[in-house]
Amino acid sequence: MGSPNSGKSLLFNRLTGLHHKVANFPGITVDISVGHLKALPEMELVDFPGTYSLQAISADERVAVEHFERALLDSDVSQVLCIIDATRLEKSLYFTLQVIRECRRHGKRVSVLANMTDVLDSHNLSLDVEKLGNALSATVLPISARSGKGIDAVIGALKQEAPLHTTQGADPELEISDEVLRSTAHRLAHQFGPEGDVLIRNQTRLDGIFLNSWAGGIAFFLIMYLLFQSIFTWSAPLMDSVEYILSSVADVVLPLISNQTIKDFTADALFGGIGAFLVFVPQIFILTFVIGLLEDSGYMARAALICHKPLRLFGLTGKSFIPMLSGVACAIPAIYAARAIDSPRKRLLTYMAIPLMPCSARLPVYTLLIAAFIPAGTALGGLFGWQGLAMFVIYFFGMMCGLLVTALVSRISADHYNDLPFVLELPPYRLPSLTPLLRNCWNRSKHFVTKAGKIIFAVTVVVWVLGYFPNFGADLGASWLGRMGQFIEPLFAPLGLDWRYGVAILSSFLAREVFVGTLGTIFGIESADEHMAPLVQQIQNSDLALGSGLALLVFFAIALQCVSTLAILSKESESSSLAVKMFAGYFLFAYVAAILVYQLTGLLT
Repeated sequence: MGSPNSGKSLLFNRLTGLHHKVANFPGITVDISVGHLKALPEMELVDFPGTYSLQAISADERVAVEHFERALLDSDVSQVLCIIDATRLEKSLYFTLQVIRECRRHGKRVSVLANMTDVLDSHNLSLDVEKLGNALSATVLPISARSGKGIDAVIGALKQEAPLHTTQGADPELEISDEVLRSTAHRLAHQFGPEGDVLIRNQTRLDGIFLNSWAGGIAFFLIMYLLFQSIFTWSAPLMDSVEYILSSVADVVLPLISNQTIKDFTADALFGGIGAFLVFVPQIFILTFVIGLLEDSGYMARAALICHKPLRLFGLTGKSFIPMLSGVACAIPAIYAARAIDSPRKRLLTYMAIPLMPCSARLPVYTLLIAAFIPAGTALGGLFGWQGLAMFVIYFFGMMCGLLVTALVSRISADHYNDLPFVLELPPYRLPSLTPLLRNCWNRSKHFVTKAGKIIFAVTVVVWVLGYFPNFGADLGASWLGRMGQFIEPLFAPLGLDWRYGVAILSSFLAREVFVGTLGTIFGIESADEHMAPLVQQIQNSDLALGSGLALLVFFAIALQCVSTLAILSKESESSSLAVKMFAGYFLFAYVAAILVYQLTGLLT
């Protein structure tokens, strides 16, 4: 256990060998994580969400406190490891004193682990571990979860079975109030903690730039803009490499297949459908990498603070920014991250905004359509790319739609909750650690492929079978898929889209990225007699109007995400009706907005 941002999850990963996500801002761990220790396989380690005290306010704090209360009654729990941040001792000690008091009441052994001693060493500061331990009547071990310093001592402490400190008879310390513990934490921090304000001065110097009224705002927009520019500029060589590899493999594999049906399936469904999706995976890696840099550096919390005042205009809080930006990667962990929002009302409004954040599942769709309709030129000596600018605009558009929805709902709905004040801890600035960051990017990309790949494979097989038979791909319009598509074509005709795009849109409700695979499979069957071409080129050759392409972008920016998002939203909000209403409302909103964009583009062009 420990306060947020004290390094619990990093220590958990080091002790268990697992690779759970860690970052340099509060609210990353919002649920219980369990793993067996590498050095003691028979022992199980449980990582709780961070909490500032045992008086829970936010949903993630309630998870920690409720599980802690149950653990105290569990005979299988041998001891509690309480993590404190040695660089911010007073903040950590109040919670630590509460934990020690409760553990003694229930006869549980406590070891206090003073983390981040490597930061103290780098600034020639020290923590009086021995005297602090005597004052707490508990063992205090100096460690560094980042460097591994002191881990052997932690393992040694875990091997001990006998309690370190026992109490004979009544102990008046067990009845100490929280108010007394708070003053005790203040006294102990000043008495035994590191002297000097070096750490605060370093942080304040950088905050003077990033939290400045003008410089901070400019830096924020530049960082956000570079985030979206990097999706195209950094990933372009990797995407070209994946496309080249797939094309080369297809040229080698296809001539080796003699059976025409199997050959068509391999070319259309595998290389045309799944291959078209794999080309965009490098963008997922780059997006995760850049967001990870912002998280680990400590800037994410500053961005939340900068956004607090603007977000208040839309009924949200600065703490909503972190789940919303997490939604740029995936809506599901973003919904979980909303547990860190103290106010139930603002948490509900954040749930409504998250599905409109441009998640990574939408990224392949955006990239495909932007590449098909926006020229790849640059301006100002290559500083600005038109496609990167278009990506920034569509991301910004989705976010603004989310904010406008929450603003509308916050003004027309009655406030049944008493909102809490906005309080956010600003973590220290740190240099990101590349190894865990790259590992997280790799795991995220792999999870994206394996999770979406199963759905895409199943959908592309179904689409290929329906499109290939009964005439073996000779006429796609006369196939089973063509007949089904023509039945739903009137629904998408107001957007200037034919049945092929309608089928791809409907299939995308399983997962957004399925749109690319489905469209790749359909075009693959259509151009079976021609040389395989990138999906972007095939869309351009299909004479799809600019208005239709922009309408598709707007539709995907607004329409609610995959069925998995609906399931998690229903569970976390404890309201199935909310998920259903949001799905129907956002679909109608997306459809009307797409028609307006199509008509307006037609008038202008």
